Amino acid sequence: MAPRRPRGAGAFPKPVESPAPNKPDPNALYAALDLGTNSCRMLIAQPKGSQFHVVDSFSKSVQLGHGLERSGRLSRASMARTVAALRVCQQKIRRHEVTRMRLVATEACRRAKNSRDFIRQIKRETGLEMEIIQPEEEARLAVISCAPLVSTRTEQLLVVDIGGGSTELVWIDLSSVPHRDRPRAIMRLHSGFHPPESPFPAAKVVDWISVPLGVATLRDQFNDVQDDAARYALMSWFFEENLSEFAPYKDAQSREGFQIIGTSGTVTTVAASHLGLRRYDRTKVDGLRMSSDQIEAVIGKYLEMGPAGRRRDPRIGQDRQALIMSGAAILQALLRIWPTDRLSVADRGLREGLLYAQMSVDGVLEDGPL
Repeated sequence: MAPRRPRGAGAFPKPVESPAPNKPDPNALYAALDLGTNSCRMLIAQPKGSQFHVVDSFSKSVQLGHGLERSGRLSRASMARTVAALRVCQQKIRRHEVTRMRLVATEACRRAKNSRDFIRQIKRETGLEMEIIQPEEEARLAVISCAPLVSTRTEQLLVVDIGGGSTELVWIDLSSVPHRDRPRAIMRLHSGFHPPESPFPAAKVVDWISVPLGVATLRDQFNDVQDDAARYALMSWFFEENLSEFAPYKDAQSREGFQIIGTSGTVTTVAASHLGLRRYDRTKVDGLRMSSDQIEAVIGKYLEMGPAGRRRDPRIGQDRQALIMSGAAILQALLRIWPTDRLSVADRGLREGLLYAQMSVDGVLEDGPL
């Protein structure tokens, strides 16, 4: 008996239409949260042209890394403070109905023995999914946040992010990138310090380093030194010693075409002091260029004030008076070894980098001038 022909055999198959990919909503809100050694900070923003518009924000000193140098663990008190702050962030995320977000933790959680348990506690008590990122990604995100401040005349760039528990430095060569494309070439680093081949001119990352010394950890190293000026000098020397393997330190560089961008609370506080602001104004600080002489003058005034005077200063305050001196020590060390007498001040950093990276991947930023 001949085999039966299956019904429909030989007929043209009905084409199967694959569903069109969901086009990103240009009006969608994005959240970026940075849980550092000292602070918990979050931005909620909406894409706007080639940048974004901040809809809501949160910032609180939680001192997560307090006592970490001594015990190697996050303390119960610091974790409780942090969870309380994260509950506020979670409420803001829910109120704005944010679905696209990236919530990251940095140096304190990288180093603490009990950080994994803490991340699970955060999930259990707030519902937030935190991730601990590595130093290279932290450095990369800080770099791309500063892209709008990169001068088209810059040939060599150093981006410095002074955090609570670590300081990231990235040296970038832009000499092969056309002048007008240099800020956008920095933005393209969102895919990695060594991205795959691309038809676009590429920014070359010459060297980068993550020094496990930030404003909190450096302060803790020299807490036993009583004299204010001596402690400051020791902190600056010690930080410089930890840069001995960084490429710009080892080889003499030309001053021509160099730009250094500093991003941190230290840099913005020094800028606010230089401008004599009684009330902080981001529009006056972000993008400000300061000479090394101006920075030295501000630091000199901080030393003259002493701890009591710094506590009374409205730009510094009770909580930051000790941290500002460890940050200033880092800043002064960098200015000694980097071949430029100018610093560009960036009131931006990891949170902004997280937003730029998410929006770039989703394709909701316009491909126009930064």
